[in-house]
Amino acid sequence: MSVLDIARLQFATTTIFHFLFVLLTLGLVTLLVVLQTAWLITRKPAYERQVRFWGRLYVINYFLGIATGIVLELQFGLNWSGLSHYLGNIFGAPLAMETILAFFLESTFLALWIFGWGRLNRFVHTALIWLIAATAYLSVFWVLASNSFLQHPVGYTRSADGVLHLTDFGALFTNPTFVMAVPHVVFAAITTGGFVMAGISSWHLLRRTRELEFFRKSLRLGVVTAFVGIVMTIGAGFAQFKPVGEVQPTKLGDDHAKAAAVADFTHRFGPGHYQMPTYGSVGLGFMILIAFGLFFVGALIPLFFRDWIIRLKFPLVLLLLAIPLPFLAAIFGWLVREGGRQPFAAYGVLPLDQAITPGGSTGSMLTSYLIFTAVLVALAVTDWVLIARAAHRGPVEPTPDALTALA
Repeated sequence: MSVLDIARLQFATTTIFHFLFVLLTLGLVTLLVVLQTAWLITRKPAYERQVRFWGRLYVINYFLGIATGIVLELQFGLNWSGLSHYLGNIFGAPLAMETILAFFLESTFLALWIFGWGRLNRFVHTALIWLIAATAYLSVFWVLASNSFLQHPVGYTRSADGVLHLTDFGALFTNPTFVMAVPHVVFAAITTGGFVMAGISSWHLLRRTRELEFFRKSLRLGVVTAFVGIVMTIGAGFAQFKPVGEVQPTKLGDDHAKAAAVADFTHRFGPGHYQMPTYGSVGLGFMILIAFGLFFVGALIPLFFRDWIIRLKFPLVLLLLAIPLPFLAAIFGWLVREGGRQPFAAYGVLPLDQAITPGGSTGSMLTSYLIFTAVLVALAVTDWVLIARAAHRGPVEPTPDALTALA
């Protein structure tokens, strides 16, 4: 493998790992907003217990997800200095906004939420979880604005030395690759949160837990959330096909458009492999297949009538086994999105061989990839072990001590 191939593999690995953490974080915080708002309105202790239990899982995933984000940023600076040189004036601003939101505002609100149990006014404490969710979604907003520019560069001029400068800030938010990508990712995250909640609840119900009413409520919320999420995710996904095909013809355009684009790229950049890679095409098929598989899981909703879904073992097993499906769908979806702009760092503007850090060797790049991957695997394993242990413990009784409730 060449230095460029290893650098691309490292980018794919670090991004996928981090994205999976982000999906679960967004999904769980959305469900926490629903549960804590219900607690505020009804004042029922049952909702407080729900918030505390699912809040523990959210906090675990959030903090380990932050660590994977740091690993992702480190590999950017290590391997892709050309990207910063040529596109930093455009690419850097939205990422800086995301950093301010995710690492400062969101973390601050989360700390206040954790240590505010029993100390802050109920309305203030509930407002904090809303602010946490809002900053989380704004973080995704800015990341997708940056990524969408790479998919379809807009609103820029190029200086004599090849550096791009932003001339129309608003164009970033009307970018065809951005408009429907935001709801697609948001609802994919909501789907993920729903399936994780439903799967964990199913596991407890299969064990004939004493907390029958607790997990019956969370199972119902998880399945309904997952079903609504996957319907909206599929809709937003298919809505992207036409606009993306128009601006990325080598990915989703017709044969004539693909041929014209390849001819144009060959004329400007020389011969190359300008069609979407095989893994992108395979990923598209698997993503659609898994999406429809998740959709049909929604057929379990009628089984809530007279608690048939609990009385029958098979639906609970099915929901437990379905936990990985939204994560797999997200991986394949990412392969389609990123694979479609190959072999460019910024589609039709900056080839990958100009974006990579010059002077690297195969040995050093491979060593870097192995170290980064080992760190990410360790973080992922730690995350799932801690989540599994917290989920196994089940709900704890309300206590004013935040560390006892959320640690």
